[in-house]
Amino acid sequence: MRRHLRISAAALAATLALGTLTACGGGDSSASGSGGKVKIMVGGLDKVIYLPAMLTQKLGYFKDEGVEVELLTEPAGVQATTSLVSGDVQGVVGFYDHTLDLQVKGKQVESVVQFSHASGEVEVVSNKAAATLTSPKDFKGKKLGVTGLGSSTDFLTKYLAVSGGVKTEQFTPVAVGAGQTFISALQQGSIDGGMTTDPTVAQILDKKLGKVLIDMRTPEGSKAALGGPYPSSSLYMNTDWVNSNKETVQKLANAFVKTLKWMSTHSPEEIAAKMPADYAQGGKELYAQAIKSTLPMFTTDGVMPADGPETVERVLKAFNPNLQNATVDLSKTYTTEFAEKAAG
Repeated sequence: MRRHLRISAAALAATLALGTLTACGGGDSSASGSGGKVKIMVGGLDKVIYLPAMLTQKLGYFKDEGVEVELLTEPAGVQATTSLVSGDVQGVVGFYDHTLDLQVKGKQVESVVQFSHASGEVEVVSNKAAATLTSPKDFKGKKLGVTGLGSSTDFLTKYLAVSGGVKTEQFTPVAVGAGQTFISALQQGSIDGGMTTDPTVAQILDKKLGKVLIDMRTPEGSKAALGGPYPSSSLYMNTDWVNSNKETVQKLANAFVKTLKWMSTHSPEEIAAKMPADYAQGGKELYAQAIKSTLPMFTTDGVMPADGPETVERVLKAFNPNLQNATVDLSKTYTTEFAEKAAG
């Protein structure tokens, strides 16, 4: 198994330049050691794409492994990333693509459990804009919702625009979060469309507020839109912390891989029943449908899919000037060490 480089103290100090810390709470990123509490920030706990985080807690698998996990939530993955590199949390459940973006900024972060092999995202369009917004070629001049600027939805929206021949400066990304804030923006016309996930997608369709333009919830849909397998939701952590806390990381991997296997053998209704009741804002049946629509994105073993990192790099380099002229060492953006051991 490959060896990891340690992040320097200077690089850790520089991480504050990413932005103001938005997470709740605080603490030393090394404080948990191998036996204390591990704080994990999730880029939206109620999003189906990040469902394994809360489900693992509800199934009691963290407890079974003897690791105490505190799950925190932020509405956008970019804010969750800020919490990680600032040392406020030890891990993030968010999109793998942030590991590449951070590497070119001098920060070594890696995916240790890969939940998905598809993006799980959906580009929706409002009924009012549907006639003039039929593909990414029509993004020019449009206001498109993303969870946050610099988030993975922002990244993917820019890629879709560029692939459709539209420059990133020719449309307006609007940070509208997810859930009710996204739905309200669509209703009020402050966005023409946007990228979001379930259960928000299911609610939009149920309320007949818009329609699906591009569906990337399945490996097939992701490949059609992005050109290959697209590993997205994952558990990623600072490489330095991983190397110093391998026993704890293995326990986390064991718990998450056990959850992924459990998900593959249970129905959407059974999965929904394990989740907090308030996650099913559109009702139990609609929530189960949202889970069913998104389930194909998940892996069953937590291992990074072959060629997945290359797809993500190609997508990011299509529009991101920070990456276009940079050399990314993909082998340092993920490890299969822990997931393979857990799956085996």
